Amino acid sequence: MLISEYYRILGIPLNSSLEDIKKAYRKKARMYHPDINRAPGAKEKFIEATEAYDFLMAHHEKSQLTDEDYFRIVEEWRKYRQERSHQRAQYYARSSYHQFKNSKYYKSTKLFNITSAIFAFAASITVFFFAILGYVMRLRDPIPGTEKTTIVSFIILLTLSLILLTASVLHLKTYIRANRKQKKKKKQ
Repeated sequence: MLISEYYRILGIPLNSSLEDIKKAYRKKARMYHPDINRAPGAKEKFIEATEAYDFLMAHHEKSQLTDEDYFRIVEEWRKYRQERSHQRAQYYARSSYHQFKNSKYYKSTKLFNITSAIFAFAASITVFFFAILGYVMRLRDPIPGTEKTTIVSFIILLTLSLILLTASVLHLKTYIRANRKQKKKKKQ
């Protein structure tokens, strides 16, 4: 999106001050907030105004640029990143595969890492625990006429939580196995 479009969304001129941006945003937020305005397009307009405000506040000094300057800067940045990526690839192409494999760049591409494995395991334990807790609470304080629904819901949630638990345990096991293999290779 162009810088000028962000200003247009907030209904202010291109050379507006920070105070003008804040004032315009407050006005648009009050006008289009879904709790106040229940019109069909109000939520989208509220989201647009918020995005415009966030961008303009983060880039206010740069917002005095024309759209042509903005595109030029974005293109320069893209070329810089592309050149940097090319240089990195050349460096890694000149190094040995072992050095490349031990680089932070390569390690950042690993599919299995301990954080994701532990998070998946913790999430699956939580789902399993709350499925059982929810069923017990329903048994203790039943809602008349929902006995069969409660059992069916419990069985479905329990099955799904067991599938999730099994998948997370396999994920954790695979990570541990891969980590052990790496440590053995390093020792040799």
